[in-house]
Amino acid sequence: MFKKIPLATLITSLVIGLSACSKPEEKKEAPVDTAAAAPATLRIGSDLTYPPYAFFKDDKPQGFDVELLGLLANTNQQKTEFVDTRFASLIPSLNSKKFDVIASSMFITPEREKQVNFIAYAKVGNALIVRTGESFAPKDPKDLCGKTLSILKGSAGIPKLDEVSKNYCAANNKKGITIREFDTSPEALQSLLSKSSDVQFDDTDVAKSFIEKVKGRVMISTTEPIYPQTLGLAVRKDDPATLASLTKALETIKGNQEYQKLLDKYGIKGI
Repeated sequence: MFKKIPLATLITSLVIGLSACSKPEEKKEAPVDTAAAAPATLRIGSDLTYPPYAFFKDDKPQGFDVELLGLLANTNQQKTEFVDTRFASLIPSLNSKKFDVIASSMFITPEREKQVNFIAYAKVGNALIVRTGESFAPKDPKDLCGKTLSILKGSAGIPKLDEVSKNYCAANNKKGITIREFDTSPEALQSLLSKSSDVQFDDTDVAKSFIEKVKGRVMISTTEPIYPQTLGLAVRKDDPATLASLTKALETIKGNQEYQKLLDKYGIKGI
């Protein structure tokens, strides 16, 4: 049955209908697909001069970080490709997409977290390395006033040592710490051996590898780790898929004990 509609009601309905049609659609941002298929090859930036974490042996990458990324990539059914890059250039190179992840015994710091995302995987400390048989044997950074120290360029220890030099040495009328930065840790070690530096600052596990390499010509003078830090794998902030896949893979190898076996092999403390 046909029902007669008043003219006023018809006009009101028409206006409302047109308004609804003319209302612009709200733009919805596409969700980030963190479950996207991983690329066939995982490109890894690493300073391959840094035993026991990453170094060349028989022209092949070796070390803790190398084996760790091998386990993670295998979990994600990927191959690995290592890109040898000096430490200070790792984050700029990652953010310019020269590789997908940094695995190079990198400390997680607030400054670095502003530039990249991290996946924490181990805890380490630093040591002071001196020439064996000499009287200078610093136990603490405060013992370094007036001395020349060699260190890896880009090390997280540099601003901390600068702070000691300015806030402790100068405040106590002592000479500051002269910090000499080198592109690689072996170059910093060579500076110590050649007596161009009085002491070297480096990761404790790296220091132990150096002692073995130079047959005891250097020694660790500190008795406790200096500035303990957490190591992290670094991923670009605009790459949530890689972050998610590596995080999941790390949890997988922790669950099946593969990671613990690797930690035990190198004597490194996991988290």
